[in-house]
Amino acid sequence: MLRPSPVPAASGVYGWYFEKAPSADLAARNLLYVGIAPRYMANRTSTQNLRKRVRYHYRGNAAGSTLRLTLGCLLGIELRRVGRSGTRMTFGKAGEAALSQWMAENARVCWIEHDEPWTLESELISQLDLPLNLDQNRHNPFHSCLKELRSQARQRARELPVTA
Repeated sequence: MLRPSPVPAASGVYGWYFEKAPSADLAARNLLYVGIAPRYMANRTSTQNLRKRVRYHYRGNAAGSTLRLTLGCLLGIELRRVGRSGTRMTFGKAGEAALSQWMAENARVCWIEHDEPWTLESELISQLDLPLNLDQNRHNPFHSCLKELRSQARQRARELPVTA
């Protein structure tokens, strides 16, 4: 999160690994998740790029980052319904701040620029052990555990009152 950011404002693939694993079932310092920026959009142009996406993963919220949702659930941070409608789910202000701090201390990201990153995503997920990726990754042994953990967190959030 340095200014200026070393992450380019370009299209590409990014990968996350962690000095301390978010779960005892995962290895520290191993690549655990990959993402792309922008996503493939057949009928419009995306404004996303590596810099925006990585920054959002570090400082955004669980409603806009599947990586943050996954990490927070693995770390046991309580998911809550937020906003007027109560349909968005985040870890609330305190939980998101705690997750951002954990990420600042433990998360590491690498990237490669690529004009059409969506052409690499499926290949990477099929060939690498990326336990935090759910999409296209049912073959991974951690997939069912992670999917169930996230489902339980959402169910608990639905049973709690909506927070600001």
